[in-house]
Amino acid sequence: MAVSTFGRLGDGEQVVEIGIAGGGLEVAVLSYGAVIRDLRYQTAQGSRSVVLGYSRLSEYVTSSPYFGAIVGRCANRIAGGAFMLEGRRIALDRNEGGRTHLHGGAGGFSARVWEVVAAEPDAVTLQLVAADGDQGYPGTVTVRCRYAVRGPGRLTIELSAVTETPTIVNLAAHSYFDLDRGDSILDHRLMVPADAVTAVDRALIPTGVLAPVAGTSLDFRAPRPIREAGGSLDLNYVLAAAPVAEPRLVARLEGPRSGLVLEVHSTEPGLQVYDGNKLAGSVPMADGRLPRRNGGVCLEPQRFPDAVHHPRFPSVLLRPGETYVQRTEYRLTGGLC
Repeated sequence: MAVSTFGRLGDGEQVVEIGIAGGGLEVAVLSYGAVIRDLRYQTAQGSRSVVLGYSRLSEYVTSSPYFGAIVGRCANRIAGGAFMLEGRRIALDRNEGGRTHLHGGAGGFSARVWEVVAAEPDAVTLQLVAADGDQGYPGTVTVRCRYAVRGPGRLTIELSAVTETPTIVNLAAHSYFDLDRGDSILDHRLMVPADAVTAVDRALIPTGVLAPVAGTSLDFRAPRPIREAGGSLDLNYVLAAAPVAEPRLVARLEGPRSGLVLEVHSTEPGLQVYDGNKLAGSVPMADGRLPRRNGGVCLEPQRFPDAVHHPRFPSVLLRPGETYVQRTEYRLTGGLC
């Protein structure tokens, strides 16, 4: 475990980078946004980075499309940036086109400095306290994120939250994966064992319909290239009606050129799959490449988007005395030395 200064924000607040390692993995974690800045896997051909990221703090502050961050207090979209909670209308930051609340707001968890509360050679725990009224949300919430290397090629992400008053919580890890380091991830082969998606309107807001994937371009129950979905994939896949007790396989991603395989296991009922179709930028990433359309794929276990407006969706309500818990695991294979 190594801790070093990564930079300072405009107000002088320090951001650190924590390095953890084991089982053929090297993970660089930032206190800013609880970001996975780099995830490297040791293969027979050498160490390979499998996520997109930046090399400087300023780039995360001004240019990042949530690279590697923990997003919340409520991940994904909330229609109209408002919802009703116990008879009270809650108005949130509308940070997407002035209409929609996305990933917790402009000042959400991905844009905050988390406290490092524990650090070991193979694990780090970060904590964030979000005040009542932060981004419009009710209730003071305490959130923890623990990254730990657990066995060959395995990185676990344990997320938890408690609240002082009723609120909503839906957290998601937002890494962009690229197993081949190519021009795009469209030739990566993807498998998601989901029979349906939450159908959306043109603004990517769920309609409430759970649409079967059978016979459509969205069917990834058997492995197939991501490009067969059309290159504009940004949907929640329905895995279950509620969170489960133990992580199970929710996605499998194969890099055809590298031979690397990523499995995602999680307790969550939904998996947002985003093929990076809006990625673009003039700020180089850590490896010198520019972000480009379809340059990375996000596999984000979470509750369903806009659940506050759809009572049949798994609930995102969190009350005092309850604990929100999510366990997700990345499993990499493809040639450990």
